[in-house]
Amino acid sequence: MSRWTDLAGKASGEDYAARFATLARSGKNVHGEARFCAALVPVGARVLDAGCGTGRVMIRLAELGYDCVGVDLDASMLAVARKQSPGLPWFQLDLAEFEPALLGIAGGFDLVIAAGNIFPLLAPGTETTVVERLSAVLRPGGLLVAGFGLDEAHLPLLPSLTLSDYDDCCAAAGLTLVGRFATWDADPYDGGGYAVSVHRR
Repeated sequence: MSRWTDLAGKASGEDYAARFATLARSGKNVHGEARFCAALVPVGARVLDAGCGTGRVMIRLAELGYDCVGVDLDASMLAVARKQSPGLPWFQLDLAEFEPALLGIAGGFDLVIAAGNIFPLLAPGTETTVVERLSAVLRPGGLLVAGFGLDEAHLPLLPSLTLSDYDDCCAAAGLTLVGRFATWDADPYDGGGYAVSVHRR
């Protein structure tokens, strides 16, 4: 069982989406992840949103002209995503079992994004497998972008994954670190409790 399942409990995708809607109404920019990714690959690039949740990031990227696919394990999250953007491809699947061919998804991806603490909330012990599966769908030169908390202030559960652990997973999958930032605004990483990492295949 994933740590996300432990955390979410009976919380619904509607609750999660409502929180971001409130932030947007207050004037907060809720599209930092999409803006970050758009600066890395050209319009029209193929993007996999791994752990897409309610689709906030992917829907914005699609609006910007990217060819997107979303995968998530949480049915309530995906229900919101499908309601908000029924024309986009959404798949319910554990990332540790992700095989595009089984879903009828052909070709590779130019960028895979795993935002929203995806890696620390995976089922313990599956991190390497998930990185390997996501790496395998990247085209040569493709990017894996992941942002997650490293301490209790930035993560709803006790941290389970260090940056060193994550880098080791990426190295084992043949990925090379090409950038690390403290925020989705691309502020330089300063050793703090949140990191956005960019690895290249």
